[in-house]
Amino acid sequence: MSLQSHSFDSLSENRLLNFLTPNDRNRLLARMTAVSFGLKDVLYNAGGPMPYVYFPRNGVISSVTVMADGRAAEVAATGREGVIGLTAYYGAGQSPEKVFCQIPCDTWRLGTELFVDEVRRGGRLQALVHGYTRSVMRLVAQHAACNCLHTVEERFAKWLLMSRDRAGEEEFPLTQEFLSYMLGVRRASVTLAAGMLQKAGLIHYRHGKIRIINGKKLESAACECYQIIREEFEYPL
Repeated sequence: MSLQSHSFDSLSENRLLNFLTPNDRNRLLARMTAVSFGLKDVLYNAGGPMPYVYFPRNGVISSVTVMADGRAAEVAATGREGVIGLTAYYGAGQSPEKVFCQIPCDTWRLGTELFVDEVRRGGRLQALVHGYTRSVMRLVAQHAACNCLHTVEERFAKWLLMSRDRAGEEEFPLTQEFLSYMLGVRRASVTLAAGMLQKAGLIHYRHGKIRIINGKKLESAACECYQIIREEFEYPL
């Protein structure tokens, strides 16, 4: 994790913040710190405190549930469409999941107590947080159904497209270990799925990096959940 100089433009690069009024957005940004995270940097440990909330400006932050035997699976991924630490507003004092950086990102960091106070002021920020919460709940339900009903290849394609949309890039670092977390499958299944998409000319995967070569065809290879999730996070709410 690294701190950056505190400066900002009229838009914050975080879509949720950008739908605030300019006065509200700039008041919040003036109380925030710019923080960058590298690959595998941890924001919260499972059961650990949440002293800050984070508004990603790019990249992807992953939340994973770790089982007693050490196996882990992703339960949520967040990019510039949302906020990390949302449950603090609803009274959670500890993080239920391990939350770490999956694709290097820049964020705006705000103290949790300040965030809760700002949301409780009411107005546009509260409406956006409530709307975003509804979208997250919809996403969790869609994610559960997707894991049960769609193939690994379809889910892999969906996940790559969502990562592209959040990070704003066609190429990003991604290891087989991370992909097995994201998809909740063994590494052998990840290798097979990546090989199929690469053979079809949709992606290039080598040395821990994935590059999307043909986004349109990758959308056709993805399950229906990609479009559903993408539309769910179209603001304003």
